[in-house]
Amino acid sequence: MRRRSCTGMDWYEHELGWPLSGALPPGLVTGVRFDALDVPVAVGYALLSRFARPGRLGPVALDGRRVLLLVAAGAADELPGLLEWLEWGGVPLDVAALGAGQEMRAPAHPEWGRREAAYDRSEPVWLRPPRPGVEVEATLPALRFARGADGSGVPIGLPALVAALATACHRSALRAHTQDQPWAFSYASRIVAGTRPRSLTS
Repeated sequence: MRRRSCTGMDWYEHELGWPLSGALPPGLVTGVRFDALDVPVAVGYALLSRFARPGRLGPVALDGRRVLLLVAAGAADELPGLLEWLEWGGVPLDVAALGAGQEMRAPAHPEWGRREAAYDRSEPVWLRPPRPGVEVEATLPALRFARGADGSGVPIGLPALVAALATACHRSALRAHTQDQPWAFSYASRIVAGTRPRSLTS
């Protein structure tokens, strides 16, 4: 029997109930207990900052210069239509969705891996680790969710997360594109880029 304790894989299987792939090293199978949204690291940190209240986001992992946000299973299939509904259709966004039949690299056990973001790390780490004993489906952003009276400790809805994600991706792309063009945030450029000036929408 293959030993997995050295990489913490038994933690995923036995404590979280998350399926693993048969690859070596095994990855976390998406599309069963959760899907994952794959975004640039700057976008991931912007979302972590925006939804800083505990319990608002599901588990979040850092893998190189990409951040993976765990969302409800089925969200990967909903992403294209949701972006269209949010009026982001046709705007190039650096976001990928991992769903059924795919997998993500498994971070080390949160007590074993460094929590700090280090861009030169070759192995993924948890920025917000999963919590054993908590049902995954009840803690992940989904299309339907129950909101508490004060909203504390309740996951945000998937539409709100995707809206924030799309905005952060677009801002990041504009910053990268305009490093040598200080006036590129003009009204005209924002219209061309697919975002209307606030004054035209208020």
